[in-house]
Amino acid sequence: MKLLLKIVGIVAALILLLVLVAFLFPRHYRVERSAVFNARPEVIHAQIANLKAWKAWGIWMQRDPGIKLSYSEPAVGVGAWSSWISTKEGSGKMTITQQTPTLVGYALEFPDFGTKSNATLTLSPDGPGTRVTWIDVGDLGMNPMNRWFGLFIEKLLGPDFDQSLSNLKRIVEA
Repeated sequence: MKLLLKIVGIVAALILLLVLVAFLFPRHYRVERSAVFNARPEVIHAQIANLKAWKAWGIWMQRDPGIKLSYSEPAVGVGAWSSWISTKEGSGKMTITQQTPTLVGYALEFPDFGTKSNATLTLSPDGPGTRVTWIDVGDLGMNPMNRWFGLFIEKLLGPDFDQSLSNLKRIVEA
């Protein structure tokens, strides 16, 4: 019985230590990727401003062909939204918060994880082409599990942005 209590005490102390250490990790994160496209800004903008077009180039929809998508009508412009339910990618909602000829900003909500983030896709001249810069910033809140997750977000989200930008580039340059 003493051995069992000692083991339970050690496990409880380790869990408490992991929780406390989590609060030393950053609460906010930022993931940024960019690529240069040989396409006019308006051609690229047409793909990023229309939420229904994301299905053709977003990696998340390719990883889960059974994803259930819903869209506002119209699916373009400030206030437009898309939501999804996926057994592989989780559920969420994306709402366009800003839109100009050179920028699309959106808010993401992930109720399964209790997190939100804000992102922008910005178009800028780069020599004869157009640079697309994708930035996502988020607040991991006070949840210790989210803070631990934040340590890996660059390695998880960064490659998704890279692949999605590559898919987008292939579409707009065709």
